[in-house]
Amino acid sequence: MDFGRAFSFVFEDPDWLKKVAIAGLVMLIPVIGQLVVLGWALNITKRVMDGSSYVLPDIDFGGDLGRGFMAFVIGFVYSLPVTLVSSFMGIVNSVLGMNMDSDSSAIAILIMILFSCLGIFSFLYGIFIALLLPAAYTRYLEENSLGAAFNLSKVFAMVKANIGAYFIVLLGMICASLVSSLGVIACAIGVIFTSAYATAVIGHLYGQAYVDTKRKLGAAVI
Repeated sequence: MDFGRAFSFVFEDPDWLKKVAIAGLVMLIPVIGQLVVLGWALNITKRVMDGSSYVLPDIDFGGDLGRGFMAFVIGFVYSLPVTLVSSFMGIVNSVLGMNMDSDSSAIAILIMILFSCLGIFSFLYGIFIALLLPAAYTRYLEENSLGAAFNLSKVFAMVKANIGAYFIVLLGMICASLVSSLGVIACAIGVIFTSAYATAVIGHLYGQAYVDTKRKLGAAVI
């Protein structure tokens, strides 16, 4: 994988400023805008997967919205365990809290232990999902099927075969988030550019991870 290229490819397009600016402005649209830009990032991913020379696309509102919504569904399903555990812990906290009195230090300790365990679980599962989702997204893009994203045996096989690449994607996501936060220095205008740019970087890394994994596993396996 070429980590640096994920951060530099945007500037190879002569119209990069316009494309990134439009993506940033679209992100300002509540909910729908975020889905569109997520779909735009996956369009970048697909172009990298296909070996296209023109990697940075224009915003395709309808097409990107469809891809973004599918990506949202994939991410939502994969994150369900944490959502369900958190909801359960909220119910437990409410029930135990209603039964607490001045001598309920044992219950308070129990609640603290339970929430500490939840925090550890959420952290570890978050890393787990961060490694799986790029593979799930590219499985969806390859076959244009939600079912492909949830074919856990193949998703796990991809990550297992090239775990280093998916950790590089995770590192890239962290770096891209830092770049995005730099936009705060330039106020709202800066955030518009850096957030869209960071999303494009992540999309490129997804595609690179797929290509690298495909090379290791072979096209027939993926």
